[in-house]
Amino acid sequence: MGDYWTTDRTTNDGTTGSARALTAGFLMAGWVALLWVLEGIDAATGNALDTYGISPREMAELRDVVPAAFLHSGWEHVASNSVPLLVLGFIAALAGLRRFAAVVVTIILVSGLGVWLTAPENTITLGASGVVFGLLGYLLVRGFVDRRPWDVLIGIGVAVVYGSLLWGVLPTNTGVSWQGHLFGLVGGVAAAFFFRRPRRAPDNLVTV
Repeated sequence: MGDYWTTDRTTNDGTTGSARALTAGFLMAGWVALLWVLEGIDAATGNALDTYGISPREMAELRDVVPAAFLHSGWEHVASNSVPLLVLGFIAALAGLRRFAAVVVTIILVSGLGVWLTAPENTITLGASGVVFGLLGYLLVRGFVDRRPWDVLIGIGVAVVYGSLLWGVLPTNTGVSWQGHLFGLVGGVAAAFFFRRPRRAPDNLVTV
C-alpha cells in the first residue's frame, strides 16, 4: 500500500518516474544551453550562422530546415524561446525519450517545410519558436488522443499557462514568422496522432 504513493514507481519501460524526470531535465537544460552557445558563436562571428536560416522556395535551403530550429536572431530572441521550450520540452520528454525525439523531429520538419513553402520572398526564418508551438499543440491534444485522463489534465494546465501563445499563429506581428508558429502547431498536433500510445485491451476482454 505504501508503494502506491512513492514518486519512484516503475513505468512500463522499466524506468522510474524520478529517473525519467532527471533525464528529461538534463536533456532540456542541455538543449537550451546549446541554443545560447550557438547564439554566442553567431554574435562572435558577425551573425555568420544566420545563413543557416530558411530562405523560402530555394531548393538548396531545404538542408537548413533542421539547423534553423536551433538558431536565433539575437539574445532577446533566444531568451524569449528558452523558458517555454524548457518547460514544454520537459513535460513532453517525461513520457519517454524515443517518443519525444520522434515528436520533435516531426515538429521541426513540418514547421520548417511550412516556412519554406509559405514565407515571404527575400526573408530568412530561424528560431526555436516553431518547436515551442509544436510542443504546445502536442501537449494540448495528447491526452485526448491517448485517452489518458492525467495527460488531459496536464494539457489543461499547459493551456492555462501558455494558451495565449496561440495568438502567435496569426499574421499580426511584422518580423515574426507566424508561418513557423502555425506549422509548428500543426506538426505537434499531427505528432500526437502519429505517435499515440497503443490502447491496451481490458484484462477481462473476451473474444468469440
